[in-house]
Amino acid sequence: VAKDLGLELSVLRDRGARVVSEGRRQYFSFNEKTGHLVTAERIDREQICRVMEKCILRCEVLLEDEM
Repeated sequence: VAKDLGLELSVLRDRGARVVSEGRRQYFSFNEKTGHLVTAERIDREQICRVMEKCILRCEVLLEDEM
C-alpha cells in the first residue's frame, strides 16, 4: 500500500491508515510493520459470490488528514 501510494511507511502509520470493506465484514487489513494489504480472515468465494462468474471484493484505504 505504501509503495502504491508513493508514501513512506511512517506517513501511513502517522496518518492512521486503515482498510475499509463494503458491508459488515472486513476481509482486509493493513499491516503497519510492512505496509502490505493482507487478508484479515479466510475468504470463502462460494459463500460471498455464490453463482457469479467474477467475484470482486472492494475496499478503500483511508488516511486521516491533519487539520
